[in-house]
Amino acid sequence: MIPRIPGGIVVAKRLRPRRARGSICVAAALFGATAALANPAVTRVARAAIPVCLPGGGGYLRARIGGSIDAALHWPNRGTWCAGEPKLDPRGVRMSFRRASGARPRLLFLFGLTGVREGAPLREGRINLTVFDESDGRVFGTLGDRRCTIDSLTQRRLAAAHTYRVEVHGFCTEPARAIHGRGEILVSRFDFAGPVDYAVR
Repeated sequence: MIPRIPGGIVVAKRLRPRRARGSICVAAALFGATAALANPAVTRVARAAIPVCLPGGGGYLRARIGGSIDAALHWPNRGTWCAGEPKLDPRGVRMSFRRASGARPRLLFLFGLTGVREGAPLREGRINLTVFDESDGRVFGTLGDRRCTIDSLTQRRLAAAHTYRVEVHGFCTEPARAIHGRGEILVSRFDFAGPVDYAVR
């Protein structure tokens, strides 16, 4: 049986389900939040509390995408939801970004960064990338961390214990392909910064 998550997204189990599990859980929560914001009463409350990526500022995502989705994204700190936590298999961290507005394309980025350790910089690391298109339910994934590269990764400690602002610059040399159906996208360049809470288990 093919598992489904809110928003009509379908992820085939044959495509490395263990590695995808954490990404799917994060995506399910975000799609649930999207559905809630469709309620007018919830929308009024949401407008009064626009999310920020980092409370002190400095969070963002910039990306150039071509292929089945053609977009140049510039998401500033205000109005961008982001989160980060450790991951296993392979060890590293997972960082998620989503724009709060309803502007198209409505995308959710999940970056799985291999080999990242608490507080340590990294160069020439590897990234597993999954992109959810909330506009039409498509999912694109590299299905591994060999197609995208970290140019540089730096970390700055934040006020909360074991929490850091992690800034990443990198690129993909091969496309992320549609997990269910046809199509592919190439994220030729990405730059982002957001929080990672290493205390999350």
